[in-house]
Amino acid sequence: MKIIKLYNNENTLIKKAIASDRDAQERLYNKYAPKMLGVCRQYIKDLQFAEDVMVCAFLKVFKHLDTFKFEGSFEGWIRKIMVRESITFLRKKQHIIFDDEVYERSTPKHITSSPDLDVEQVQLLIDALPEGYKMVFVMYAIEGYKHSEIAEQLQISENTSRSQLFKARKMLQEKLEKIKESGSKKIES
Repeated sequence: MKIIKLYNNENTLIKKAIASDRDAQERLYNKYAPKMLGVCRQYIKDLQFAEDVMVCAFLKVFKHLDTFKFEGSFEGWIRKIMVRESITFLRKKQHIIFDDEVYERSTPKHITSSPDLDVEQVQLLIDALPEGYKMVFVMYAIEGYKHSEIAEQLQISENTSRSQLFKARKMLQEKLEKIKESGSKKIES
């Protein structure tokens, strides 16, 4: 007896989800939720808020699924919605400050001094950035947005985007140097 995989083709799965097939929607959610939580978490420090934003963004994904044109990456399409929802969440909470004066020199707690930092430790370093720096850094360095796209989405100038990225990189480099120079197991802020 041969077992046939249902919804093997992603496009078929998407079409079924557009037709309100709950099983297809659940399969899409289960397939992309872990990655998209990671996307939201890059922007939003608190995991519970990141989960809330991800769920709300998935509601938008399914509500507007019929607008997906089957051109390009479906994951990329979802990812853009996650990024927009994360930015909207931070704007509503008034966490984004694009201020040249904001410059914290603290390093987050629990960063171990080792030549190879793991993903969690790098995320802690990124989380310690001021929100404006962090937002631009994540959008540019991790998501691959151009400065013109960042400026449009965040409603800032391209020069502000470039400045925020420069300062974020500088701050991260300083923190990494501090970790490297430290002989202790943990660095306290």
